Amino acid sequence: MSDGSFPVPARVDRWQRSALVAGAAGVLLSLLGAVFDLGHFLRSWLFAHLFWTGVSIGCLSLLMINHLTGGVWGIVIRRLLEAGARTMPVLALLFLPVAIGVTRIYPWAQPGVMAADPVLRMKEPYLNVPFFLVRAVFFFGVWSLLAHLLSRWSAELDRTGSLRVARRLRGASGPGLMLLGLTITFSAVDWAMSLDPHWYSTIYGIIFMVGQALSAMALVIVLLVGFRDESPFTPVVRPPVVHDLGKLLFAFVMLWAYVNLSQFLIIWAGNLPEEIPWYIRRLHGGWRWLAFVILIFHFVLPFLLLLSRDLKRNAPTLARVAGVLFVLRLVDLYWLVAPDLHKGGGLALSWMDVTAPVGVGGIWLYWFARELKVRPLLPQHEPDLEEFLAQPVEGHA
Repeated sequence: MSDGSFPVPARVDRWQRSALVAGAAGVLLSLLGAVFDLGHFLRSWLFAHLFWTGVSIGCLSLLMINHLTGGVWGIVIRRLLEAGARTMPVLALLFLPVAIGVTRIYPWAQPGVMAADPVLRMKEPYLNVPFFLVRAVFFFGVWSLLAHLLSRWSAELDRTGSLRVARRLRGASGPGLMLLGLTITFSAVDWAMSLDPHWYSTIYGIIFMVGQALSAMALVIVLLVGFRDESPFTPVVRPPVVHDLGKLLFAFVMLWAYVNLSQFLIIWAGNLPEEIPWYIRRLHGGWRWLAFVILIFHFVLPFLLLLSRDLKRNAPTLARVAGVLFVLRLVDLYWLVAPDLHKGGGLALSWMDVTAPVGVGGIWLYWFARELKVRPLLPQHEPDLEEFLAQPVEGHA
C-alpha cells in the first residue's frame, strides 16, 4: 500500500528508493564539480534541467491531447502523465542554480559583452536578466497551474463520473495546448537558443515541443510495460493499447525528423552568415559523429522497426525501442545545446554532463513515484475503459 492508501506495484517503491539514491549521488558529485569549476557545473545543470523539464512538459502535452481526442490509450497512461506533469514545482525549485548563475551561463547576461556588441544591444529590451527571470517564473507558473487543474478535475471525475467535469477537462485542454505551445516556444528561446544570441530559428520552439512529447511517450511506454504484470495494469495492457502507443511513438519519431530536416534545409539553403555557423559547429569534429549516432538510432532504426505492426503490438520489444529513444533524446538535446554551452572546437563531454542529468533525473523520478501513489493508478468511471475491459482478451501484449 502506498502512503496515499492506494495499491501500487511493489516495484514503484523500489524504483523510488533507487531514484533517490541515484539523484542524491548525482547532485553531490555535481556539487563537488562546482567547487572546482562553477561555470561548468551551471552549464551542465542547465542541460540536465532542460531535459527533465521537457519530460514533464511532454507529459502535460500528451495529457491534454488525450482529453481533447479521447482514446483508451490515454486513459491507461493518464495517471503516469498526471504524475509526470505534477513534478513541475520541483523542477521550478531545481531551476534556482540557473537563475542564480545566469550571468555565468549566457553571454548576453554579461554587461561587458552586451556593451561591446551592437547587435545584442538591440535585443537588450528582451534579453536582460530581470525580464528573463520574470518569464521563467511565468512559465513554471503556467505549467504548474495547468498540471494542478487537470489533476484536480481528473480526481473529481473519479469521484463523481460527471459528464460536466469531463467536458471541463476537454474544454480546458484546447486553450491549454495553445498556451503550452507559446510558453514552450519562449522558454526554448530563453533557455537554449539564447546561448548563441546571434543565431535564430523560427522552427526552434517546434523542435522542442516534438522532442518533449517524444521523450514523455517513450518514458511512459517503458514504465507501462514494466507494470504490465502487476495490478491494476494487467487486464488493460493488451495488444490494441500497446499498438496505439506504438503508433503514436512512430508518429512522433517521424515528426521529429521532419521538423529537424526542415530547419536544416531552410538554413542551409539560405546560406546566411548569421545562421550557418550553428550547423557548422555541430557537423565538424566529434560533433559530426554524434550527429551520425542521432540520425541512425533516433530516426533510421526506430523508423524501420516501428513500421512493423507485430513489433508495435509486442510490449517488451516496443519498450526496448522506447528505452533507446529515451536515451537518444538526451543525446539529441546535448547535441543541440552543448556546442554553445562548452565553447571549443570539438566534442567536449564532461563528467558533470553525466552526473547532472542523473542527479536531476533521480530527483524527478523520486517525486514522480511519490505523485503516482496519491491516486488510483487507473481512472474511475470511464465508460470507454469499461467497454474496453468487457471485450474479449486477444492475448498478452
